[in-house]
Amino acid sequence: MQDILSGIIYSFAALFIILDPLLSVPIFAAMTKGQTPAEIHKQAFIAVAVAGGLMYLFLVFNKMIFDILGLNMPSFQIAGGILLFLLGIQEALGIEIGHTKEHAKTAAGVVIGTPLLCGPGTITTVMLLSKDYGILIPFIAITLALIATWLVLYFSENIQRVLGNLITDIMGKVLGMLVAAIAVKIIASGILAYIALI
Repeated sequence: MQDILSGIIYSFAALFIILDPLLSVPIFAAMTKGQTPAEIHKQAFIAVAVAGGLMYLFLVFNKMIFDILGLNMPSFQIAGGILLFLLGIQEALGIEIGHTKEHAKTAAGVVIGTPLLCGPGTITTVMLLSKDYGILIPFIAITLALIATWLVLYFSENIQRVLGNLITDIMGKVLGMLVAAIAVKIIASGILAYIALI
């Protein structure tokens, strides 16, 4: 029982750190600016649902998905890194890339859900945890991490109010640059890993 509890705590901590919902708050707040509380809460649910769906999918099916599609982790890293880079540029410069009025209301939830919350790092972590602990312990840890992440995003409006619009805007732009920088690192490591497989 002690081993199971320690495994859950370790797995939860690892997943919550890699999900890093606090990093998403300024970006999420910026992307949902002007929306009603109900719409913001809906976007928070969509973000967690998207991230959770991918995490559970890779927990259960693991490498089978990559094998069926003929893909590998490096190619996923490169693709996820490019999407993350575009998100970082968008937030840093305050521009919209590929948004239409029809998709504006769902953009925040989907983009925050992946690749910001559930990117290559998160999926890799899930795969490693499943290798070490099996299915049950990571499943419980993922559920707990998603609940904690949802609470952070759900109350993002309150967090933004405490910080203030100016600080949130500045944080959004600074974090946008950091996200772009992280994306470049992910892309670079993905390219190197891909080359090593050739």
